[in-house]
Amino acid sequence: MSDAAGLDTATLARLVGGELEGDPARCIRGMAAPARAAPDQLAFVVNADALPSGLADSNAGALLIPRDLPATVLPAEAVRIRVAAVYPAYARISQALGAGRRARDPGVAESAVVDPSARVDAGACVGPGAVIAAGATVGAGAVVEAQAHVGREAVIGAQTFLHPGVRILDGVELGERCIVHAGTVIGADGFGFAPEDGTWLKIEQLGAVRVGSDVEIGANCTVDRGAVEDTRIGEGVKIDNLVHVAHNVEIGDHTAIAGCVGIAGSARIGRHCAIGGGAGILGHLSIADHVTIHAMTLVTRSIDHAGHYASGVPHQEARLWNRTLARLRRMGRRARDT
Repeated sequence: MSDAAGLDTATLARLVGGELEGDPARCIRGMAAPARAAPDQLAFVVNADALPSGLADSNAGALLIPRDLPATVLPAEAVRIRVAAVYPAYARISQALGAGRRARDPGVAESAVVDPSARVDAGACVGPGAVIAAGATVGAGAVVEAQAHVGREAVIGAQTFLHPGVRILDGVELGERCIVHAGTVIGADGFGFAPEDGTWLKIEQLGAVRVGSDVEIGANCTVDRGAVEDTRIGEGVKIDNLVHVAHNVEIGDHTAIAGCVGIAGSARIGRHCAIGGGAGILGHLSIADHVTIHAMTLVTRSIDHAGHYASGVPHQEARLWNRTLARLRRMGRRARDT
């Protein structure tokens, strides 16, 4: 079935509901691209019409492939697992092979600082140098890695994993089975200032942040607390590295946000949206459910219908871009003169 260092191909096929061709007892310990895979690794082919390089000569011990991929293009020695949809099957196998990556023994490290009023479940793990402040709650099976900080009255749900150096500030609530990667800060003050006679008066940010269950937030992200109402991130949301979520933003369930996105204050993003890398969303806008925003798009007004939206100019040779820019300037001058 499986051993301490891997899983057999029969187990993997059952896990993804696949059709197994070949040795059911072959042990798989990892994954790799076809050209670099070893006999104890699994490689995958997402699309039968776009075969990866090195597939025919691959040394992979097993291949995860579409049901309609001809055997003639595959190495004869590899075990084959045929599935209807490769990418979700790949995700499930990766989870099975990496099941122990975030396993930690329960207990509180000697160098951790836990306030007497905090509630840390006996099954939780608190690493070296971590801080659990007054009134905070750390749920069953949760992990607070080294040097992470859980602020006053904050709540860390069961099985949630905080990587080293994460900062969960006062009053923030995280649901169950969340993953927050190193360097992320959740609950810092939002950017709130009132102008007065050429100066800026700080507006105290009196809200918090509420994060649903099964959320993953990448490294070095910032999620600001609300000014009055809470900033809210829904169930199953996935956020890449280096994303800024400003105060009072609401993100609907199962939305995915790629790296370097900036979302300004009080924006409302629907459910099942996909936001490409480097996109910018202005404040106080609403985005409907099932909207895809392409990379580097600047959203300047609300989007009330599902669909794909894009802006920006794709790259081209500099001499061509300079000509295009010159034409745009001429068009602008003509419009001004009419």
